Amino acid sequence: MPVPVILDCDPGHDDAFNILLAAAHPAVELLAITTVAGNQTLEKTTLNARRVCSAAGIRGVPIAAGRDRPLHGPRRIAENIHGESGLDGPGFGAGEPDVPQDPRDALTLIRDTLLAHPAPVTLVPTGPLTNIAVFLLAHPELAGRIERIVLMGGSTGRGNATPAAEFNILCDPEAADIVFRSGLPVTMFGLNATHQVRATAEVVARIAALGTPLSGLCVDLLTYFAATYREVYGFDAPPLHDPLTVAHLIDPSLVSLVRAAVTVELNGTLTRGATVVDLYGVTGRPAETDVGMEVDTEGFWDLIVEAVRTLGGSAGRS
Repeated sequence: MPVPVILDCDPGHDDAFNILLAAAHPAVELLAITTVAGNQTLEKTTLNARRVCSAAGIRGVPIAAGRDRPLHGPRRIAENIHGESGLDGPGFGAGEPDVPQDPRDALTLIRDTLLAHPAPVTLVPTGPLTNIAVFLLAHPELAGRIERIVLMGGSTGRGNATPAAEFNILCDPEAADIVFRSGLPVTMFGLNATHQVRATAEVVARIAALGTPLSGLCVDLLTYFAATYREVYGFDAPPLHDPLTVAHLIDPSLVSLVRAAVTVELNGTLTRGATVVDLYGVTGRPAETDVGMEVDTEGFWDLIVEAVRTLGGSAGRS
């Protein structure tokens, strides 16, 4: 049976590919998409989710907007990586996407989706964890309707937004703390894993060779993403962070996992937002989080290319 999934995201170039993968693969039942401020403002990330679904011919998946700022502190965006629109690179055109925004807010859509589905649902957040934390606080009675949380965020090592903190966690450390301490099963894919899946020139050429409108859009996305990662971080190819979450749901053998205690640093002057991952059990804290480690990169890219191929026949730019 396919895994029922709600994507909570902040598109974002890598989020766009995660939407495509979740919609294309028969092992996943994409029930809903909710958006959060992160890579860009909430207005832009919500528009981008609609743009991606419109361009890929993804219909019937409701898209609802969530929180536009963190629980505490200032809002951050990643314009230096994702551009002014949050999806710079492709020419989406000036018109409105033909996939509408759901009138419900994200928390209501998550609630309604959990209640309507006959089986527990997996939450896949790939942006700041604000929506998920607020939902867990507002609806503790629905915890049993959540199978697990599979997130992109954090790292077993150094960060990318600060030397210690990864961007998604730094955007809302208090929300991340709530999620990791929720008692629900959590699987974390951090930078230590996602930096292994870089969109090399060979990968981009495989996607370009598909020759569809959607593959052309994907090449434009990756070309822009490569330029900013080269300028900001000196990477020779950009890591496609977020789709590692859905790839794991499709094929759990793609990424090795270790069980560890994960704590979010809330107060450090230089380390706020860091995920402290106790790989060696030295703290004595319970090891309750599955942490992604080694990735089968070839298998990962095979899934991405096949998703673009599958959706390419009905694609058209919005």
